[in-house]
Amino acid sequence: MATLLKLKNLCWKVFDKTILHDISFAANKGEIIGIIGPNGAGKTSLLRCITNQQSLIHGSVASGSIALNNKNITHYSAKELAQHFGIVAQKTESIFSLSVLEIVKMGLLPHKRMFSIDSEHDEKNIRNALEKVGLLHEIKSIFNCLSGGEQQRVLIARALVQNTEILILDEPTNHLDVYYQHQILRLIKQLNITVIMTVHDLNLASQYCHRLLLLNQGKLISDGSADEVLTSELLSVTFGLPCYLDKNPITNSPRVLFYLDKVYLNEDS
Repeated sequence: MATLLKLKNLCWKVFDKTILHDISFAANKGEIIGIIGPNGAGKTSLLRCITNQQSLIHGSVASGSIALNNKNITHYSAKELAQHFGIVAQKTESIFSLSVLEIVKMGLLPHKRMFSIDSEHDEKNIRNALEKVGLLHEIKSIFNCLSGGEQQRVLIARALVQNTEILILDEPTNHLDVYYQHQILRLIKQLNITVIMTVHDLNLASQYCHRLLLLNQGKLISDGSADEVLTSELLSVTFGLPCYLDKNPITNSPRVLFYLDKVYLNEDS
């Protein structure tokens, strides 16, 4: 598989605080990579560095390298990066009452010159993207009136219109109920593009990701398949709780269960 993105010895500090330390990995074309780890592990910070957004933070100092298509990301303009990365944040607040069409049309901006007019091809791309996420019938609806799951699908449609190589998602299932969690991740898996996303739920990550990156305290602890990364010993140390693993009887992917040991249970009784 062709390598699209390569990180080598990435370190990031904000003033005297180390956020990320010595991160190295490569993302290949068509891979779905899930970034997992406890709160404060550096998951969102890693996404920020991958898209060169850490440079916007006062006191930020980064070292190491991040190469996109064998070119350092610092050599790309913001518009050029937007042509390569489609970003879906945890929660997007629309200041104005924009329609679904207006939100998705924003995906055209990285490829447009100022004052250029949308073509028939652009309009077709917008409709195709909304059809892929199952929301063509909501094209005239107000974005803020949609459910959380529908809003996430609209934002994914916007990223599809950008025609990007890599889709970056920060907790795409956050605040969604079980049905929409699986619906969103199944949709992402069907897109057949490179995806790098943070995932809070280890079982969802196990089921839908080709590869997992386990972070803790700003360090990359493990990089591999779900079977390689999700071990009881590693997860117990990382999350500070006893961990039991078995196989999901439907998907055959690793299934993770955390529990309080008998000492804690006796103290609570």
